[in-house]
Amino acid sequence: MAAAAPPPPPTPAPEPALTLPENTPFGHPLFTRIRLAAPSDVPHIHKLIHQMAVFERLTHLFSATESSLAATLFSPTAQPFQSFTIFLLEASPAPFPDSNNPFFKPITKTVNLDLPIQDPERETFRTLPDVTVVGFVLFFPNYSTFLAKPGFYVEDLFVRECYRRKGFGRLLLSAVAKQAVKMGYGRVEWVVLDWNINAISFYQQMGADVLNEWRICRLTGEALQAYGARSFWRDLRSRSRSHRQKILSRNMI
Repeated sequence: MAAAAPPPPPTPAPEPALTLPENTPFGHPLFTRIRLAAPSDVPHIHKLIHQMAVFERLTHLFSATESSLAATLFSPTAQPFQSFTIFLLEASPAPFPDSNNPFFKPITKTVNLDLPIQDPERETFRTLPDVTVVGFVLFFPNYSTFLAKPGFYVEDLFVRECYRRKGFGRLLLSAVAKQAVKMGYGRVEWVVLDWNINAISFYQQMGADVLNEWRICRLTGEALQAYGARSFWRDLRSRSRSHRQKILSRNMI
């Protein structure tokens, strides 16, 4: 006689469905804001520029001070977008309040991260309780004679190390591009170090043209002082005398 089959295992009770509130973000939400920099931001701007000089291996050229930055970037008569302008990117675990800045309405965006960002310099770059400076972009107007339109030249674009590769650089550059479009400008330009392959690839993916046929020419420091002190007419007379001497020498041969 065959043994009776064992009874089937009991059917587990169904688990209750997990219902999330509507619009609940997944991951770790980080609230960001791009706003116009103010004179009170100079200490943070100075630290960001120094970190950028370290990253670009150009600390030997860094001589800016908080005082010199404050005096040159925030002139009482300068208007945003008509002179040197800085956008600061800030991050917070809580939403930012509305702003009534008459020159520029801050751009806010919520970024959902897989993991929270560990920022060892959070206190150093804190602007308000739970608000931290992430990066900056400095730009100013230039002009294209070919287009017969003004544009923006981006002098600096920098995001602190622990916030990189999360789209924050794109946010900053996009803010400059949007402002250029809003003002009817023809283009936005900047330079990139030839060894910074990641940045070059990033810019190309954005649709930017990397113009390898152009070179930067720069007069600065002692060369600028020396050339600026030279007399055009003295140089012209000197060249004329040299030219006459060459002619006389040829005639005497």
